[in-house]
Amino acid sequence: MHSAIELNAVSKQYNEIIAVNNVNLTIPTAEIFGLLGPNGSGKSTTLKMLMGLVQPTAGQVTVLGIDVQKDPVAVKRQVGYVPESPDVYEFLTGIEYLDFIGDIYGVKPAEKQQRITEYLRALQLDGREGDMINSYSDGMKKKISLISAFLHKPKLLILDEPLNALDPRSARIVKDYLQSLKAQGVTTILSTHVLEIAEAVCDQIGIMYQGSILALGNMAELRQKASLPSSGLEDIFLKLTGTGDLRPVVEELLK
Repeated sequence: MHSAIELNAVSKQYNEIIAVNNVNLTIPTAEIFGLLGPNGSGKSTTLKMLMGLVQPTAGQVTVLGIDVQKDPVAVKRQVGYVPESPDVYEFLTGIEYLDFIGDIYGVKPAEKQQRITEYLRALQLDGREGDMINSYSDGMKKKISLISAFLHKPKLLILDEPLNALDPRSARIVKDYLQSLKAQGVTTILSTHVLEIAEAVCDQIGIMYQGSILALGNMAELRQKASLPSSGLEDIFLKLTGTGDLRPVVEELLK
Protein backbone atom coordinates (compact mmCIF):
# COMPACT_ATOMS: atom_id res chain seq x y z
CA MET A 1 0.00 0.00 0.00
CA HIS A 2 1.32 3.41 -0.96
CA SER A 3 1.64 6.17 1.56
CA ALA A 4 -0.89 8.92 0.98
CA ILE A 5 1.84 11.55 0.53
CA GLU A 6 5.56 11.41 -0.17
CA LEU A 7 7.76 14.47 -0.55
CA ASN A 8 11.33 13.67 -1.53
CA ALA A 9 13.87 16.52 -1.28
CA VAL A 10 11.21 19.02 -2.39
CA SER A 11 12.10 22.69 -2.75
CA LYS A 12 10.32 25.69 -4.21
CA GLN A 13 12.05 28.96 -4.98
CA TYR A 14 10.51 32.21 -6.21
CA ASN A 15 13.36 34.30 -7.61
CA GLU A 16 15.56 34.84 -4.53
CA ILE A 17 12.95 33.64 -2.04
CA ILE A 18 13.11 30.00 -0.90
CA ALA A 19 9.54 29.18 0.08
CA VAL A 20 10.13 25.45 0.68
CA ASN A 21 13.60 24.14 1.41
CA ASN A 22 14.49 20.47 0.80
CA VAL A 23 11.48 18.93 2.56
CA ASN A 24 11.21 15.17 3.06
CA LEU A 25 7.86 14.00 4.39
CA THR A 26 5.82 10.79 4.35
CA ILE A 27 2.18 10.76 5.48
CA PRO A 28 0.46 7.38 5.97
CA THR A 29 -3.03 6.68 4.67
CA ALA A 30 -6.01 7.14 7.02
CA GLU A 31 -4.32 9.79 9.13
CA ILE A 32 -5.24 13.36 10.03
CA PHE A 33 -1.98 15.22 9.59
CA GLY A 34 -1.50 18.78 10.80
CA LEU A 35 0.87 21.11 8.98
CA LEU A 36 1.62 24.01 11.29
CA GLY A 37 3.66 27.16 11.15
CA PRO A 38 3.40 30.93 11.12
CA ASN A 39 2.32 32.85 8.04
CA GLY A 40 5.03 32.67 5.39
CA SER A 41 6.51 29.40 6.65
CA GLY A 42 5.79 27.50 3.41
CA LYS A 43 2.59 25.66 4.34
CA SER A 44 0.36 26.90 1.54
CA THR A 45 3.10 26.49 -1.08
CA THR A 46 3.57 22.89 0.06
CA LEU A 47 -0.14 22.17 -0.23
CA LYS A 48 -0.30 23.72 -3.70
CA MET A 49 2.57 21.49 -4.81
CA LEU A 50 0.60 18.46 -3.58
CA MET A 51 -2.27 19.58 -5.82
CA GLY A 52 -0.06 20.26 -8.84
CA LEU A 53 -1.00 23.94 -8.71
CA VAL A 54 2.64 24.91 -8.12
CA GLN A 55 5.60 23.06 -9.64
CA PRO A 56 8.52 22.28 -7.33
CA THR A 57 11.90 23.75 -8.22
CA ALA A 58 13.48 20.45 -7.14
CA GLY A 59 12.42 17.08 -5.78
CA GLN A 60 9.50 14.71 -6.30
CA VAL A 61 5.92 14.92 -5.03
CA THR A 62 3.87 11.70 -4.92
CA VAL A 63 0.18 11.73 -3.96
CA LEU A 64 -1.78 8.47 -3.59
CA GLY A 65 0.98 6.70 -5.49
CA ILE A 66 0.84 9.18 -8.41
CA ASP A 67 3.71 11.43 -9.47
CA VAL A 68 2.00 14.83 -9.38
CA GLN A 69 4.23 16.36 -12.07
CA LYS A 70 3.51 13.50 -14.47
CA ASP A 71 -0.26 13.24 -13.97
CA PRO A 72 -1.74 16.17 -12.01
CA VAL A 73 -5.27 15.53 -13.37
CA ALA A 74 -5.32 12.00 -11.89
CA VAL A 75 -4.39 13.50 -8.51
CA LYS A 76 -7.11 16.15 -8.69
CA ARG A 77 -9.75 13.49 -9.37
CA GLN A 78 -9.00 11.83 -6.02
CA VAL A 79 -8.39 14.88 -3.86
CA GLY A 80 -10.71 17.36 -2.17
CA TYR A 81 -9.04 20.76 -1.75
CA VAL A 82 -10.04 23.85 0.22
CA PRO A 83 -7.62 26.78 -0.16
CA GLU A 84 -7.13 29.31 2.62
CA SER A 85 -9.19 31.90 0.72
CA PRO A 86 -11.76 29.92 -1.27
CA ASP A 87 -12.37 31.34 -4.74
CA VAL A 88 -15.98 30.30 -5.36
CA TYR A 89 -18.15 31.51 -8.24
CA GLU A 90 -20.03 34.26 -6.45
CA PHE A 91 -22.42 34.89 -9.36
CA LEU A 92 -23.99 31.45 -8.74
CA THR A 93 -26.32 30.40 -5.96
CA GLY A 94 -25.01 27.91 -3.43
CA ILE A 95 -26.97 25.02 -4.95
CA GLU A 96 -25.90 25.95 -8.50
CA TYR A 97 -22.25 25.96 -7.43
CA LEU A 98 -22.47 22.59 -5.68
CA ASP A 99 -24.39 21.14 -8.65
CA PHE A 100 -21.61 22.36 -10.94
CA ILE A 101 -18.85 20.87 -8.76
CA GLY A 102 -20.68 17.54 -8.54
CA ASP A 103 -21.02 17.42 -12.32
CA ILE A 104 -17.31 18.16 -12.80
CA TYR A 105 -16.46 15.12 -10.68
CA GLY A 106 -19.07 12.95 -12.40
CA VAL A 107 -21.18 12.30 -9.30
CA LYS A 108 -24.45 10.60 -10.30
CA PRO A 109 -27.44 12.99 -10.07
CA ALA A 110 -29.41 11.17 -7.35
CA GLU A 111 -26.31 10.60 -5.24
CA LYS A 112 -25.19 14.19 -5.78
CA GLN A 113 -28.53 15.58 -4.62
CA GLN A 114 -28.59 13.35 -1.55
CA ARG A 115 -25.06 14.35 -0.50
CA ILE A 116 -25.67 18.05 -1.08
CA THR A 117 -28.86 17.93 1.00
CA GLU A 118 -27.09 16.14 3.85
CA TYR A 119 -24.11 18.50 3.90
CA LEU A 120 -26.27 21.61 3.70
CA ARG A 121 -28.30 20.41 6.66
CA ALA A 122 -25.26 19.38 8.70
CA LEU A 123 -23.56 22.75 8.23
CA GLN A 124 -26.79 24.76 8.71
CA LEU A 125 -26.91 26.11 5.16
CA ASP A 126 -30.26 24.56 4.27
CA GLY A 127 -32.65 27.34 3.37
CA ARG A 128 -29.81 29.51 2.06
CA GLU A 129 -28.73 27.31 -0.86
CA GLY A 130 -30.88 29.36 -3.25
CA ASP A 131 -29.14 32.63 -2.32
CA MET A 132 -26.34 34.11 -4.41
CA ILE A 133 -22.93 33.25 -2.99
CA ASN A 134 -21.92 36.92 -3.10
CA SER A 135 -24.49 37.49 -0.35
CA TYR A 136 -22.85 34.87 1.92
CA SER A 137 -20.70 35.66 4.94
CA ASP A 138 -17.08 34.45 4.99
CA GLY A 139 -18.16 31.53 7.19
CA MET A 140 -20.88 30.50 4.75
CA LYS A 141 -18.44 30.66 1.83
CA LYS A 142 -16.06 28.43 3.79
CA LYS A 143 -18.88 25.93 4.39
CA ILE A 144 -19.74 25.83 0.67
CA SER A 145 -16.05 25.23 -0.12
CA LEU A 146 -15.89 22.38 2.39
CA ILE A 147 -19.02 20.76 0.94
CA SER A 148 -17.55 21.02 -2.56
CA ALA A 149 -14.40 19.26 -1.32
CA PHE A 150 -16.39 16.45 0.34
CA LEU A 151 -18.90 15.97 -2.49
CA HIS A 152 -17.05 13.43 -4.66
CA LYS A 153 -15.86 11.34 -1.69
CA PRO A 154 -12.12 11.86 -2.26
CA LYS A 155 -9.42 9.59 -0.86
CA LEU A 156 -7.40 12.60 0.30
CA LEU A 157 -8.49 15.95 1.71
CA ILE A 158 -6.15 18.94 1.62
CA LEU A 159 -7.56 21.69 3.81
CA ASP A 160 -5.79 25.04 4.20
CA GLU A 161 -7.04 26.82 7.35
CA PRO A 162 -10.40 24.98 7.07
CA LEU A 163 -11.86 26.13 10.38
CA ASN A 164 -11.24 29.85 9.91
CA ALA A 165 -14.50 31.84 9.87
CA LEU A 166 -16.53 28.86 11.12
CA ASP A 167 -18.72 29.06 14.19
CA PRO A 168 -17.89 26.60 17.02
CA ARG A 169 -20.73 24.19 16.18
CA SER A 170 -19.74 23.94 12.52
CA ALA A 171 -16.07 23.50 13.43
CA ARG A 172 -17.01 20.63 15.73
CA ILE A 173 -19.11 19.01 12.98
CA VAL A 174 -16.19 19.25 10.53
CA LYS A 175 -13.82 17.75 13.11
CA ASP A 176 -16.17 14.81 13.79
CA TYR A 177 -16.69 14.26 10.05
CA LEU A 178 -12.93 14.13 9.42
CA GLN A 179 -12.67 11.48 12.14
CA SER A 180 -15.41 9.41 10.48
CA LEU A 181 -13.67 9.71 7.11
CA LYS A 182 -10.42 8.56 8.71
CA ALA A 183 -12.21 5.38 9.85
CA GLN A 184 -13.11 4.85 6.16
CA GLY A 185 -9.46 5.13 5.09
CA VAL A 186 -9.48 8.79 4.01
CA THR A 187 -6.36 10.86 4.70
CA THR A 188 -6.62 14.52 5.67
CA ILE A 189 -3.89 17.14 5.61
CA LEU A 190 -4.95 20.13 7.62
CA SER A 191 -2.89 23.31 7.57
CA THR A 192 -3.31 25.85 10.33
CA HIS A 193 -1.37 28.42 12.28
CA VAL A 194 -3.55 27.83 15.35
CA LEU A 195 -1.72 25.33 17.49
CA GLU A 196 -4.63 24.35 19.71
CA ILE A 197 -6.76 23.35 16.73
CA ALA A 198 -4.07 20.99 15.47
CA GLU A 199 -3.69 19.55 18.96
CA ALA A 200 -7.45 18.86 19.11
CA VAL A 201 -7.81 17.33 15.64
CA CYS A 202 -4.55 15.80 14.34
CA ASP A 203 -2.89 12.41 14.81
CA GLN A 204 0.52 13.69 13.76
CA ILE A 205 1.88 17.21 13.41
CA GLY A 206 4.62 18.72 11.27
CA ILE A 207 5.83 22.18 12.22
CA MET A 208 7.15 24.28 9.34
CA TYR A 209 9.43 27.24 9.85
CA GLN A 210 11.24 29.19 7.13
CA GLY A 211 10.42 26.55 4.52
CA SER A 212 11.67 23.53 6.48
CA ILE A 213 10.07 20.90 8.72
CA LEU A 214 11.26 21.95 12.16
CA ALA A 215 9.66 19.09 14.09
CA LEU A 216 7.49 16.08 13.29
CA GLY A 217 5.50 13.68 15.43
CA ASN A 218 2.44 13.22 17.62
CA MET A 219 1.94 15.41 20.68
CA ALA A 220 3.81 13.05 23.01
CA GLU A 221 6.79 12.91 20.64
CA LEU A 222 6.83 16.69 20.19
CA ARG A 223 6.74 17.21 23.95
CA GLN A 224 9.63 14.77 24.34
CA LYS A 225 11.68 16.49 21.62
CA ALA A 226 11.11 19.84 23.27
CA SER A 227 11.80 18.46 26.78
CA LEU A 228 8.46 19.91 27.88
CA PRO A 229 6.63 16.84 29.16
CA SER A 230 3.39 18.52 30.24
CA SER A 231 3.10 21.42 27.84
CA GLY A 232 0.85 22.18 24.91
CA LEU A 233 2.02 23.07 21.44
CA GLU A 234 2.05 26.76 22.28
CA ASP A 235 5.04 26.17 24.54
CA ILE A 236 6.76 23.82 22.11
CA PHE A 237 6.85 26.16 19.18
CA LEU A 238 7.39 29.87 18.76
CA LYS A 239 4.46 32.04 19.68
CA LEU A 240 2.48 32.36 16.48
CA THR A 241 0.96 35.55 15.14
CA GLY A 242 -2.49 36.36 13.83
CA THR A 243 -4.51 33.66 15.59
CA GLY A 244 -7.55 35.91 15.97
CA ASP A 245 -10.33 35.20 18.44
CA LEU A 246 -10.64 31.44 18.03
CA ARG A 247 -11.00 30.51 21.67
CA PRO A 248 -14.71 29.48 21.33
CA VAL A 249 -13.82 27.22 18.39
CA VAL A 250 -10.88 25.68 20.24
CA GLU A 251 -12.97 25.09 23.38
CA GLU A 252 -15.64 23.30 21.33
CA LEU A 253 -13.06 21.14 19.54
CA LEU A 254 -11.51 20.07 22.84
CA LYS A 255 -14.80 18.80 24.27
